[in-house]
Amino acid sequence: MKTITIYDIAREANVSVATVSRVLNDTAPVKASTRETINKIIEKHQFQPNALARSLLKKETGTIAMILPDITNPFFPEVFWGAENVAREKGYSFFLCNTAGDYSRESEYLSILREKRVDGIIFLGGRINLTNCPPDLSQEVIELTRHVPIVLVNGNLPKSGLHRIYTDEAAGAALATQHLIDLGHKEIGFIGGMDETTTTQVKIKAVKMKLKEHGLGLRKEWLRTGDFSVQGGRNLMNQILDQEHRPTAVLCVNDFTAIGAIKAAFEHGLSIPGDISIVGFDDTPLSTAVIPELTTVSQNTNKLGELAVETLHQIINGSNPKKQIILKPELVVRSSSGTLV
Repeated sequence: MKTITIYDIAREANVSVATVSRVLNDTAPVKASTRETINKIIEKHQFQPNALARSLLKKETGTIAMILPDITNPFFPEVFWGAENVAREKGYSFFLCNTAGDYSRESEYLSILREKRVDGIIFLGGRINLTNCPPDLSQEVIELTRHVPIVLVNGNLPKSGLHRIYTDEAAGAALATQHLIDLGHKEIGFIGGMDETTTTQVKIKAVKMKLKEHGLGLRKEWLRTGDFSVQGGRNLMNQILDQEHRPTAVLCVNDFTAIGAIKAAFEHGLSIPGDISIVGFDDTPLSTAVIPELTTVSQNTNKLGELAVETLHQIINGSNPKKQIILKPELVVRSSSGTLV
């Protein structure tokens, strides 16, 4: 059976190839009767445009990529969900690249995505969250932007000039701290995260500043970092609860860590929030799947993804969007925090 091409469609409809292309891509007005004739011929032959040929012609592939460090952490799929919804509306398909926090795997994906000629890349986590990103890792991304537009989400590469979409995490940590102070807590701890990441350091700094405003401090023995996992939160909370003197409330770097902290508190025979209040960060779906439901800080994760695609789409189409878009965090009060008795 002969393969039908755009030229065959044009010949049968007695129109130019450009007119058929305009109908297929909806790039310019075409007379209604002509459009109807072309669509009937397309349907008759069950014609499927060759995506590769179209990408060569338009110098676009219709694909964008998202690089993220941990697909098991609900924060990242929530950002992806927001991004995918907007991407579909705009006619893009997605490459999803999970690096497992491995910088060499990030580099592999960056190379592969350039080979695949993706139209743009959304970058989350990994090297863009390092307080001191090694110059070679930073330069690798900067050099790639000469060929592929890149938008950073909740991260930064200093002096790169890249487009960024991020939630004000410092403001979110301050909101959570103020909430606990308003409930009467003066002895507050902080657990989770990694010392070398900005998302951890920004939150710790904001907590310390808010406590200082009220004449309070963050005791060294109640500040524990390690990682962002449930088990990490459990281990770090155990270290605090095994001490002779315990805080009355604990702030956590994310919801995963907070859930681990809740498990540790229950294993120590403590009630939440009667004996200790626990606050998370991110407002992932897990925050309402635990008992007690978790007080946390919303980063507007879906919105982060939506705005990342919108920004990328504008760059791809030659527009000049804002370099930085900052979202306001929101405190979501649930059952895991309460008045100090």
